[in-house]
Amino acid sequence: MRKPRIKEKYSKEIVDLLKEKFQYKSIMQVPHLTKIVINKGIGAAVADKKLVETGVEELTLITGQKAVPTYSKKAISNFKLREKMPIGAKVTLRGDRMYEFVDRLFAIALPRVRDFKGVSDKGFDGRGNYTLGVKEQIIFPEISIDKVSRISGMDITFVTTAKTDEECLELLKALGMPFVKPETNI
Repeated sequence: MRKPRIKEKYSKEIVDLLKEKFQYKSIMQVPHLTKIVINKGIGAAVADKKLVETGVEELTLITGQKAVPTYSKKAISNFKLREKMPIGAKVTLRGDRMYEFVDRLFAIALPRVRDFKGVSDKGFDGRGNYTLGVKEQIIFPEISIDKVSRISGMDITFVTTAKTDEECLELLKALGMPFVKPETNI
């Protein structure tokens, strides 16, 4: 099996680029992606249990890896929510599947977003991780628009070994994430 394109790019170009930029003494200090967690909260699942199954199937199609349902931790009577009730779906990608997903996300899915100008650089958590919210699952070519009963979004979290947000930003830029270009007034 061949190595994913982005993984090859990381080992051949990005490691040297980041090592030079941040003055790392060893290539082991260079930040890398450890995993990607895709989480889909399905609030309407309180009334209809089939929505969770649909969400799990969609995430499985998008990622190529079996997704699992997520359950509520506590009961909230105002939302008609009971403890251990299915309310979402998630999948964690590592290794080659993670790099293949990153490649498809950056090259195919994100450019299909309506009026796309780039992703925000505000989704960092202060510890070198980045979360991106996607409003519609139909941007992924694996999802057939005809079979979608309800448009729903998802959160995609990029977990890295970067110590700071600046290191994570540079890593994601080098991998090819299309961040919003700062406006220049000319």
